[in-house]
Amino acid sequence: MKTLYVSDLDGTLLRSDERTSAYTNRVINELVQNGAAFTYATARSYATAHKVTAGMTAAFPVIVYNGVFVRDNATGELLLENYFEQNAARELIRELTEAGVFPIVYAMIRGKEKFSYLYKRVNPATEEFILSRKGDSRDRPVETLPELTEREVFYITCIGEEERLARFYEKYREIHHCVYQKEYYSGNQFLEILPKEASKANATRRLKELYGYDRVVAFGDGKNDIDLFELADEAYAVANADSMLKAAATAVIGTNDEDGVARWLEERVKKDAD
Repeated sequence: MKTLYVSDLDGTLLRSDERTSAYTNRVINELVQNGAAFTYATARSYATAHKVTAGMTAAFPVIVYNGVFVRDNATGELLLENYFEQNAARELIRELTEAGVFPIVYAMIRGKEKFSYLYKRVNPATEEFILSRKGDSRDRPVETLPELTEREVFYITCIGEEERLARFYEKYREIHHCVYQKEYYSGNQFLEILPKEASKANATRRLKELYGYDRVVAFGDGKNDIDLFELADEAYAVANADSMLKAAATAVIGTNDEDGVARWLEERVKKDAD
């Protein structure tokens, strides 16, 4: 049986220092080179995910932006993609800004990924996020709403007050794919809005069909991994995971700081191969 192993990054495969350990890198590189099928699924972009997994050099597809894109880990080649319908994106962004929510808007502009924002209107939490990406080639501060909504929009990130963002989560959750949760490291409240068909589960399903895998084994720590756990044949929550995800898991394994995923993979996948 061909099995696809899928792991979340932040809080799962990454340690608390926002990096994969040398041990995790070695285990996954060796498993992939020996024929195991592995991918990670993250809300991060390919650029930031590739940076924090720098020692993971094996060639395999990676699911980024919570399932908006699938790229090749080694080359960055775009394998699968999802976008908002243009008018829907414009209306959504207009509604947010009129209510005082000034999002970061990710779009493909002249073939390049960019994140745009009204730099005079961002709140302190959003500014903190932007500063953490200082020097990023995708950074695109703008002055006007039309600049914010141009081209192919694929991801919208709102950071701010729970009460205000919760209202929009309830409004949009049936129309688009929405992720509403606190960010693992900063504790800031995020509302991420994606095209309806974009999700970790759907991207995994498409990879399963594309490459003919029989089974999926998933690893995660947050509520945004629940759809992936529902798809998987086996699902493992790290010990530091949200209680809701633990309840949906096949079992609980070691924490992210204990390299729980890599230790499970090294033990189980090598054992199954013997």
